[in-house]
Amino acid sequence: MRPRNDPGQYDELAGEWWRPGGTFELLHWLAASRAALVPPARRKQAVLVDAGCGGGLLAPHVAHLGYRHVGVDVRRAGLEQSVTRGLSPVAGDVTALPLATSCADVVVAGEILEHVTDLPGTVAELCRVLRPGGLVVLDTVNDTAAGRFITVTAGEGLGFAPRGLHDPALFVRPRRLIDEFRHHGVDLRVRGIRPTMTGLMRWLTRRPPPGGGPLGRIVPTVTTAVLYQGRGHKS
Repeated sequence: MRPRNDPGQYDELAGEWWRPGGTFELLHWLAASRAALVPPARRKQAVLVDAGCGGGLLAPHVAHLGYRHVGVDVRRAGLEQSVTRGLSPVAGDVTALPLATSCADVVVAGEILEHVTDLPGTVAELCRVLRPGGLVVLDTVNDTAAGRFITVTAGEGLGFAPRGLHDPALFVRPRRLIDEFRHHGVDLRVRGIRPTMTGLMRWLTRRPPPGGGPLGRIVPTVTTAVLYQGRGHKS
């Protein structure tokens, strides 16, 4: 039996990155939500590092902001698709980013922190490549009973996530993440987020919204119990 959180699944699911209404539909909504927290570039040749970029889902949402978009991922199948979306691809692991210290104006870590087995090492690397004054944007799954039930029990059971994609033992509480980033000079602020219920129902029933467009979106919520976003600047 395949272990949970096996990165090889992403190679098998490579055809899903850009399939409308496919397995990774929710990741498109999350990418749009992360991009909304990224401001336009403030200098020429500004760099945005997309850690764990997958198939490059963030690209269409930040293309107009003026950054050189560098995508780092350990899976080649995703990187090959990210190139077609305008990213500069770098093969590498987020626990040892093959990038220069202080090279990034913005570091984005979307839906990867609940997959890493070395959280302190990953946070240290994200902060190392971020220049002073730079911005980090992330989202992840909370280590709560609700987070485990919604993401694994219900999410996999209803087909919103492939079976075995997540290992709930790796989910991260906000307080721990805030403390890890603080050790590296980043004051991280978090807020709860959730997908719209109408979007989830459209995705589940494969019914497109009236007038076209995305099936759903991510909105803020009062609780961080399941999903949350983080945003912070490096001192």
